[in-house]
Amino acid sequence: MKRLILMRHAKTEAWVEGIDDFARALTEQGHVDARRVAEEIVALGWSPERILVSTARRARETCSEVAKVVEGERVRPMEALYLSGMRGIAEAVRQNDGASTLMVIGHNPGLHDFALSLLRDGGSRDHRSSERLNEKFPTACAALFEADEDGAFLPVHFKLADVMRARDFREADPA
Repeated sequence: MKRLILMRHAKTEAWVEGIDDFARALTEQGHVDARRVAEEIVALGWSPERILVSTARRARETCSEVAKVVEGERVRPMEALYLSGMRGIAEAVRQNDGASTLMVIGHNPGLHDFALSLLRDGGSRDHRSSERLNEKFPTACAALFEADEDGAFLPVHFKLADVMRARDFREADPA
């Protein structure tokens, strides 16, 4: 079974006129959220073998937090993932579909559009997850897809298994 995890970078400092968007850093809460979502992904047994990550600072910092939790992953920074559309993300996944569990850390709107496209093509194993994915794809959100086929990446084989949002775990964690 192949698995694909699509994760949006965690919460960043606000963008204001004159700030380089590419260089925006995670907030303190963003670091906590990225690690917490990664812990939940690993707890489900979904440790990625390979992580494709946008070269933007906020995505790399998110990946760094994920890597603290995940063992044995190979990280591949990809400039093409910075603000990429769904076609660019799909091409990156196709080029790296040798991993049994692949993670992509990137940006909206492309990441959300790609996740919705997979949902339309392959469907969902969980109705509530598909509703949540349709609502929005906030920072530090992860959509988990799995395919029954082990062959080459074909969107129609991937079904949505779960959607995780950092906010869900903030509310559950004791203060």
